[in-house]
Amino acid sequence: MCGIVGVFCKNASLEPRLGDLLSSMLVQMTDRGPDSAGVALYGAPADGAVKLTLRGTSADHVAASADRLKQLTRSDIVLHDTHAVALIDADRAGDAEDLLADAEIDLDLVGAGRRMELYKEVGLPDSIVDRFGLRAISGTHGIGHTRMATESAVTTDGAHPFSTGLDQCLVHNGSLSNHNRLRRVLKREGIRIDTENDTEVAAGYLTWRMGQGLSLGDALTRALDDLDGFYTFVVGTENGFGVLRDPISCKPAVMAETDDYVAFASEYRALTPLPGIEQARLFEPEPARVYFWER
Repeated sequence: MCGIVGVFCKNASLEPRLGDLLSSMLVQMTDRGPDSAGVALYGAPADGAVKLTLRGTSADHVAASADRLKQLTRSDIVLHDTHAVALIDADRAGDAEDLLADAEIDLDLVGAGRRMELYKEVGLPDSIVDRFGLRAISGTHGIGHTRMATESAVTTDGAHPFSTGLDQCLVHNGSLSNHNRLRRVLKREGIRIDTENDTEVAAGYLTWRMGQGLSLGDALTRALDDLDGFYTFVVGTENGFGVLRDPISCKPAVMAETDDYVAFASEYRALTPLPGIEQARLFEPEPARVYFWER
């Protein structure tokens, strides 16, 4: 079933509240996906640097790895329970996984970007919010997902969001029917796919198309021809926030827009924590139409 949420701040005065607003929306979706949850948040960039979000098996494991991480980074490591955020020089970002392997650091790379931080774990959404301190994180936009695993195991690796490119991530409600064929194509094109989750294939597809020079909007438009199945995607990039539903659009979706923000949720109740929701323009995103906002 799963639940999706997302917020894009048009008004900079809302940016300090991004983590709190997104967290409140995510918790509202608990009964749509109680086995795991995750968010991607886009905060302030660091000049000439890329943020690596890394994950270990436990908070103690990540903390014990912090000293070894310092040889790769240009500032202190920020710990968030089982995750850590480290800064490396931007010109080394493409070699991040090799650097981690060379340093013999037993941590997984969850996501990388100038602005993106990505956190996900097994557990109820409210516990994920508390463990990672998500309510205190500021930024311009973010997306989140609560998962009910129906086609694969309940694992952190299977949780959303999925990121397959710098500052790119995707959450998904639905099921793709041609993801195995697409996975083979993407691997031949050099896109790394680590799990059997069809959502990671969708994320990889957008990374591939954008790597060919397409904008996010154009990549989503191409997805309508290339991806079979039923799906709702909410996508984040360094400066943008996009939504796409398949031509049938059997999965529930609602959006709200004001002068201060635009937001997406699987159900209206997840929008109720937002300021001024009573005056927002509410609408259901149309089938096979790309929605995209950018700063």
